[in-house]
Amino acid sequence: MWDKMVYMFVITFGSYILKQLFSETPNYVKFQLKFLLFYIWTSFVSLVTMPFFVFRPKNVKNSLWGAQLSKHVTKVLEVNWHLRNGKVLAEDRGAVVVSNHQSSLDILGMFNVWHVAVKIAAIARKELFYIWPFGLAAYLAGVVFIDRNNSKDAYEQLKVTSDVMIKNKTKIWIFPEGTRNKDFTKLLPFKKGAFNIAVAAQVPIIPVVMSPYYFINSKKYIFNKGHAIIQCLEPIPTAGLTMDDVPELITKVKNIMEIAYKELSKEVLSALPPDYPLAIQA
Repeated sequence: MWDKMVYMFVITFGSYILKQLFSETPNYVKFQLKFLLFYIWTSFVSLVTMPFFVFRPKNVKNSLWGAQLSKHVTKVLEVNWHLRNGKVLAEDRGAVVVSNHQSSLDILGMFNVWHVAVKIAAIARKELFYIWPFGLAAYLAGVVFIDRNNSKDAYEQLKVTSDVMIKNKTKIWIFPEGTRNKDFTKLLPFKKGAFNIAVAAQVPIIPVVMSPYYFINSKKYIFNKGHAIIQCLEPIPTAGLTMDDVPELITKVKNIMEIAYKELSKEVLSALPPDYPLAIQA
């Protein structure tokens, strides 16, 4: 009896899933499937690359390998990434890259420009380390995990990373908003960690702004094909600055990035038809 009930459940559930996948209207199943494909592919890449990462653990060049393989899921998701002013990232020097944070897709955006900068040490929240196999592979690839609830420990981790940044001319990539921004009309307040590190190391800050993901509408379960612009702004020097200058530096960088974000928003949204189902307001 139970086997028949299980069989009927599997058939019913499978039929429902297939119906949703082939439906022409947006729905929860199709929406989540695109994110699921992203997670499955990155997990697969993590499993394949980990054995190679073990031979040179925590080497940031491992991240380049992983990024080059992981970015190909972009074609399946039908998202095109356009890098502007990439020469800023290509310069062989230590720097702190600060970027706006909108979605887990930000990581995919990073994967698509990683080959330009080559040596990047990404900063991620500690919780991501426990999402295996991705978390373990990321650790072996040089990603630095910090505990956002322990500011002292987080700062110490960043300090160690900054030493590597200076010695190996590595760029540290940080999302200063600290969490995903669901507003999409403005940036969240910036945390000071990235700026403290840049000033302490006397390295420039490279603001990187990603245009809004207009093609995603979580309330209506829409994940259309689309494009995103990754705009590299001119480096902001910190030479000669002290910790007393950090608050003013944060304000300066945030203002520059907000202006760029609004300009990118107008650019990508103006090309859309009037009835496009946007989840954001420009």
